[in-house]
Amino acid sequence: MELARATMDTPVGPVSLTCSDTGLAGVSFRSSRPATPGRSAGGGLLGAARDQLAEYFSGQRRAFDLPIDWSAASPSQQQVLSVLSDTVGYGETITYGSLARRAGLGEGGPDLPARAVGTIMGSNPWPLIVPCHRVVASTGLGGYSGGSGIEIKRWLLIFEGALPATLDWDPACAHGGFGIQNTER
Repeated sequence: MELARATMDTPVGPVSLTCSDTGLAGVSFRSSRPATPGRSAGGGLLGAARDQLAEYFSGQRRAFDLPIDWSAASPSQQQVLSVLSDTVGYGETITYGSLARRAGLGEGGPDLPARAVGTIMGSNPWPLIVPCHRVVASTGLGGYSGGSGIEIKRWLLIFEGALPATLDWDPACAHGGFGIQNTER
């Protein structure tokens, strides 16, 4: 399977995108291998993914319209992450336990506690696009494994309006002066 890859700078740091012929195969807060121009359908999708992320960070997009390549996801991941993506919109949050119930994994289904949903969020191959940052603990923000961690989650939730902005919040960057640039590396 041919994969197309690119890295772009965003307010939350470099974000690497990987696309297959089937859909978006991965999003990572770490720089990936050098960009590979796609000669396949994945290459066209790569451009769309970069454009949609740039629109999101410029405040022009509230939902992503990208096909996901679910082939690397376990059935539990696919079930929970697809329910998250389909039901928790921009500026909204949901608790780990509520997401487990909404996905049919709590009451009336297999016993998958909130902690297991947290593990699924931590292993989400498509952060930002499948918005695991919108899943919070019943007692606060919970954890976040993307980028530099919990501060990225806080920044994203303030950016989307789910949390009030703090006096030192800078909408242009979450840390280190990253600006929105649609550049390949």
